[in-house]
Amino acid sequence: MNDSDAAHRAAQPPTSARATARARITVRSSHAEPYDETMGPALVEVRLTETFTGDIEGESPVRALQVLRDDRSAVLVSLQRVRGRLGGRAGTFVLQGAETVANGKITATWSVVPRSGTGDLAGLRGEVGFAGEFGQGSDGTLDYWFE
Repeated sequence: MNDSDAAHRAAQPPTSARATARARITVRSSHAEPYDETMGPALVEVRLTETFTGDIEGESPVRALQVLRDDRSAVLVSLQRVRGRLGGRAGTFVLQGAETVANGKITATWSVVPRSGTGDLAGLRGEVGFAGEFGQGSDGTLDYWFE
């Protein structure tokens, strides 16, 4: 092990330590395509590209399946791979989400899919949530640790 490796390991939290990251989540692009409108509510596939800034820095393609009601409220389930940095570590990880849209607001809970972390984010676990005005960006929090 050289001095660079030792400095890199010293800068990272112990594997059992829990930390909290905060990030601003901005939708850069979105496309929604109904796949079943035979009766209400409509079933829609949503494709997004998001950017994270703050304690989480990176980008993420998102795929979501949405139940869209006549009043424009919705529930979604999603998967997304975040590529970037978290707590000074670089790599990727996958979030599995459950989102609700109502009255112009979106709220969500996410969890890091076990064994989805790569690079310095291998072993990442965590739970996260976000809230915001629909179409205006959201503020998210990730409580995370490493196995």
